[in-house]
Amino acid sequence: MIDRAVLWDLDGTLVDSEEFHWLSWRDTIRAEGIEISHEQFLASFGQRNDRILPVWLGADVDAGRVRRIGDDKEGEFRRLAETHGLRPLPGARDWLSTLKASGWKQAIASSAPRVNVDMMLRVARLEGCVDAIVSADEVNVGKPDPQVFFKAAERLHVPPSRCIVVEDAAAGVEGARRAGMRSIGVTKNARLNADLFVKSLTDLSPDAFERLLETSA
Repeated sequence: MIDRAVLWDLDGTLVDSEEFHWLSWRDTIRAEGIEISHEQFLASFGQRNDRILPVWLGADVDAGRVRRIGDDKEGEFRRLAETHGLRPLPGARDWLSTLKASGWKQAIASSAPRVNVDMMLRVARLEGCVDAIVSADEVNVGKPDPQVFFKAAERLHVPPSRCIVVEDAAAGVEGARRAGMRSIGVTKNARLNADLFVKSLTDLSPDAFERLLETSA
C-alpha cells in the first residue's frame, strides 16, 4: 500500500487553546496601548505572529518590535497553559489512535513556535502520538503559504497528493489547497471552505479519511 498521511494543525484543531491565545494577545497588545476585539483575534487565528502584528500595528511596524511583542505574547500563553492545563478537543485522541492503528502517518504542521508545540503536546498528554512535527521556526513564511505542509509531507516521505490536512482556520485550509492536498475543516466559529467541513472531529464518519483520499485519486 502506498503511504498516506494526515497533517494536523494543533491550536484549535487537536487542543483547546483558543481562550489562552485570546487572553495572552489581548493583554500583551493592551500593554502596548492598543485594544483588539475578539473578532480581530479570531480573524488572525492560525497565522504566524509576523503576519498578525503588522495588521494590528501597521504595515511599517519595526521587525524588532514585532519579535518582542510576539515573544511576550507566547510567554504569557505558555504561562496560562502550564498553570491551567490544556485539553485535547473532542475526538482528537481517538482519531490520532485510530489513524495510527490503520497505518496512516501523522504530523503536526503548526504556525506556533516549536517551544509552544512541545509544551501543548506535553500538557495535553498527546506526546508520542505523531511521527513528525513542523513548527513556525522551521519555515520562512506561514500559512496560507503551503511551505509548512510541504515540509511535513517531506518528513513523512509521503507525496502531497496522499496527504490530508486537518485545520480550524481559513489560512490553513488555503495553505492545504495551495499544496495540492485535501482538507478537513473543523471549527464551531465559522464554516471553512475545506473539502470536508465539520464542527467537531466527533462528527467525522469512521471512513472519512479514506473516502476523502479516494476523491483525490
